[in-house]
Amino acid sequence: MAKGDDQLSYARKHGENVAARKAKPLKRAVKIPVWGDLGIRLFAALFLIFFVVMIHWFDRDGLVDTVDGEVSFLDVVYFTMISITTTGFGDIYPVSDSARMIEAVIVTPIRFAVFFIFVGTAYNFIIKRSWENWRMARIQETLSEHVVVLGYGVSGSQSVEELIERGIDANCIVVVDPDEARLRDAEKLGVNVMAADATRDDTLKAVRIQEAQNVLVSAGRDDTSILIVLTVRHLAPRVPISVVVRANDNELLARQAGANNVINPVRFTGLLLAGSAKGAHISDYLADLASVSGRVQLVERVVTEDECGCAITELSTGGRGLRIYRNGRAIGFWEEECQNLEPGDVIVEIVPTENGTSKGDDPTPEGDGTDS
Repeated sequence: MAKGDDQLSYARKHGENVAARKAKPLKRAVKIPVWGDLGIRLFAALFLIFFVVMIHWFDRDGLVDTVDGEVSFLDVVYFTMISITTTGFGDIYPVSDSARMIEAVIVTPIRFAVFFIFVGTAYNFIIKRSWENWRMARIQETLSEHVVVLGYGVSGSQSVEELIERGIDANCIVVVDPDEARLRDAEKLGVNVMAADATRDDTLKAVRIQEAQNVLVSAGRDDTSILIVLTVRHLAPRVPISVVVRANDNELLARQAGANNVINPVRFTGLLLAGSAKGAHISDYLADLASVSGRVQLVERVVTEDECGCAITELSTGGRGLRIYRNGRAIGFWEEECQNLEPGDVIVEIVPTENGTSKGDDPTPEGDGTDS
């Protein structure tokens, strides 16, 4: 345990050295950044004003200046601004039919457009965003049965995409990562995000970790991931935790820290490589099982009341039962206990996805040799 103690000690020291920023509130996914949105609005307003200035300048002979009798370019800019803002001091006014027609047909619609741009900007950046921040704060306070993803690197991002593919509502997923660039990528998927350090108690309390359905940890470093698991388990003793570790000797430490599932991507890659050496299609099938976008999918669920007393080959879903978990013990489909399912058994089965139903691997194939 000396090595584990050293790693955890380093992880805590590393966490304390991270800039201690206050946990930010959840953010709603936005298609355009704030400054981008503001820039587009400002550019549109300035373009319309410039357009009116040019029209007035080319038709300046239809304007009269009661002050000096001459309409200069500065006078045109001045007249455009008071015309668009409906101030109307009366020192410069249109007198020709063309000038009045321009004011009625062109300038008036542009006046309304500029007005709505500025009103919309005020609404979007003051009223709407204040309301949105308040609403997200309320959502944050009432989070429940959500999935918390701590770390949005390669593994974290792929897990979020897979969760959404499996039907999890993006609003029920919270991603925590200190990297703003990664969070911008996460926001594109519509999930809630928080820029903060996942090793801090305040951060985990802010995402209501104790109310989460599942916690997925992928911090990029084994020591940091194990520290996060320790912190999560301290705050949420009953929440299932899955963590990614890359060193074999850290798997035990992760389990001792409180992780329910420990995934080693290096080992899984080795299994795929070994499988491909023994059969050209084994690695392909394993990859299929791991993703809902494949033709088959692994599903874990609790046995239903109707299935109690049945064999594992007689599942109501039509899937292929592989094993059951009874009282913490794994039992294979070939063993005697699997011929009589009991209440509380957890079944691991293979079921077809939508792709599998249409392209093959269906447990109930249509071609059964009988006439229809």
